[in-house]
Amino acid sequence: MPDSVLIPAPVSTTHGRFARTSSASLSILASVEGFTFSTSVRVRFADTDAQGIAHNSNYFVWFELARVEYLRAFAGGYQALRDQGVEALVLESHCRYAVPARFDELLEVHTRCLGLRGARFRFEYAVTHADGRLAADGYTEHACVDARTLRPTRVPEWLRAAIETAEPASSSSPA
Repeated sequence: MPDSVLIPAPVSTTHGRFARTSSASLSILASVEGFTFSTSVRVRFADTDAQGIAHNSNYFVWFELARVEYLRAFAGGYQALRDQGVEALVLESHCRYAVPARFDELLEVHTRCLGLRGARFRFEYAVTHADGRLAADGYTEHACVDARTLRPTRVPEWLRAAIETAEPASSSSPA
């Protein structure tokens, strides 16, 4: 299959016009430097579309899986946050697709948490193939809220400390 089918060129939108950007701007080999955590996911048959590749919506499910496992590894799990009466709502999500994943492939979802400020924080992700090629990357922006009122509340100090321990060089820097 030609590379033009396997490696889609990134497209940007400006004032309703499509402009093709240089394919060199899309890194095919993932840089996972700076990611402090990863978890594996296998592409199930149910995850694939009619073209036999992982459907784009699955990446957001894999981001959530990695985020929950990250919190389990570093902060006692998402349930610990909920037990304190705090929820971490998703405010924004983004995914950029690079090289398609296919049925039964084992992928690695690399995860880090950055940009802690007030009630907000950001998870970043790099999904890689076994050979290191980037399948997709993205981020999710979050805000802590009181579970009862849904009003913003600061990131709990114990969670901030856990993330700063996991991300010593970058957790308080802007995302």
